[in-house]
Amino acid sequence: MQDRSSIIFGNRIAPKDVKKAEKSKAKFARKYGDDSGADYKAKLVENAVLFDPLGVRDIRVNEGEGEIPFDTEKGLIVGNIRMGFGHYRISIAMASAAHALGYEPYWMDLNSYKDTTCTKVIGAQNDLYSMGSRLSQKSKLFNKLFWEPMNYEGFRKLSYNASDQKNAELMAPVYRNVPKDIPVIGTHVWPAQAAIHAGMKYVVNAIPDNWPMALHLAEGAVHTIQTRQSYMGYRILNGMQGKDVLKPMPADSLVYTGHYIDHELTANLEKDTEARLARKKQGKPMRFLLTIGGAGAQKEIFAAVLEHLVPAIKSGKAAVYLNIGDYKNVWDYLKTAVKGIESEATEHFDDWQDTLRFANGAVDGEISGVHVFWHPNIFEAVYCTNLLMRSSDVLITKPSELAFYPIPKLFIKRIGGHERWGAIHSAEMGDGTLECEDIPHTIQMLELFLNETTLFEEMCDAILLNKRMGVYDGACNCVKLAMGLRDR
Repeated sequence: MQDRSSIIFGNRIAPKDVKKAEKSKAKFARKYGDDSGADYKAKLVENAVLFDPLGVRDIRVNEGEGEIPFDTEKGLIVGNIRMGFGHYRISIAMASAAHALGYEPYWMDLNSYKDTTCTKVIGAQNDLYSMGSRLSQKSKLFNKLFWEPMNYEGFRKLSYNASDQKNAELMAPVYRNVPKDIPVIGTHVWPAQAAIHAGMKYVVNAIPDNWPMALHLAEGAVHTIQTRQSYMGYRILNGMQGKDVLKPMPADSLVYTGHYIDHELTANLEKDTEARLARKKQGKPMRFLLTIGGAGAQKEIFAAVLEHLVPAIKSGKAAVYLNIGDYKNVWDYLKTAVKGIESEATEHFDDWQDTLRFANGAVDGEISGVHVFWHPNIFEAVYCTNLLMRSSDVLITKPSELAFYPIPKLFIKRIGGHERWGAIHSAEMGDGTLECEDIPHTIQMLELFLNETTLFEEMCDAILLNKRMGVYDGACNCVKLAMGLRDR
């Protein structure tokens, strides 16, 4: 296993930082064990939610032998973890693109393999990240002094990547019996790093967000990015070792692809955009899609938005889709916090077929009131937003991975400094607002959508223009790149 912590893209890491990385790995190994000698079997199983629409099969590890053979010609591994909902959502986009292009998407969640060191290490860090996200929304001091700086500058440093690379060595064993010549697209850096350490031959590291950070580097993989601004930052490793001028990433290690978007959304983009414009022109209820993130934070902001919308909902001027993901407690809170919301609400709880019927019917049907969606299954919780997006008019979200989706967007306050650049990019591309950093500015933007046409229509026009320029083709481009690595 090649050491990738001492030198990163030709840039030597300080001995103290290398030693820190080695200590980090040793600490995790002491706490969770080192299973580098384990012979974990790998098998394919149909994904209960995503197999029917997208042909997705899960790669199960440490559950014995399977009967379905790996397809080494058309198979494509989407390596991911649950850390919030974002990396799952990008993975779904990759699986959708792979399916549309005639390939077989294999879902490999490194945070799902119980009793492996890999999952224990990732799970511990995921729990910390989720706790930090929620705490940052409750404590301005914690957010200012720790969370924002960590997400903005801490993760930016090459020294952080050195530790991640060393820790990822503990994750490699889950790939042991996965055919090494099947291409891998990692939608989080750890599955990409682990794949490289495990000897997978063709690895694409699909980088999220729009703020270049060394956190996302997986040397040995081909890195893809969604924006031109991000390309420049990554190419020169800008600011990743203070003010030092670093050796740049090799040209063949970095590729601009465009936004990672599901095939179903891009294929229907013109039709759905025209439907939005028609609803606005005809004075039909404007459909707002509010989606809770995977950490379950920001419920207070959503409460303020819903409270402001209640009169418009009652008068037929607005309708709301509220996806609370797998956080039922959020709806319990909102029913108490927002007077009059419960009487307008229809609950779509833990019934995937009902959700599918509603989402499909809403594309061409009439919608009113409030529709609340809760699914304890993580795939349903994430994919629900994608399905509802087609019939929505405005998406209300923090500027994370959803900042890149082709729908008019109202951005509420970020969680972590890196997310601000998602809103900046979207505003520059014309398909989203500036980030509203407080509730009064959020309400101001909400009023612009409700009571005038200019902002909304300009966003719709920008989305159509972006489509013609290929801005939303990133997922398909990633899949083509990954499958083409064997021909290099």
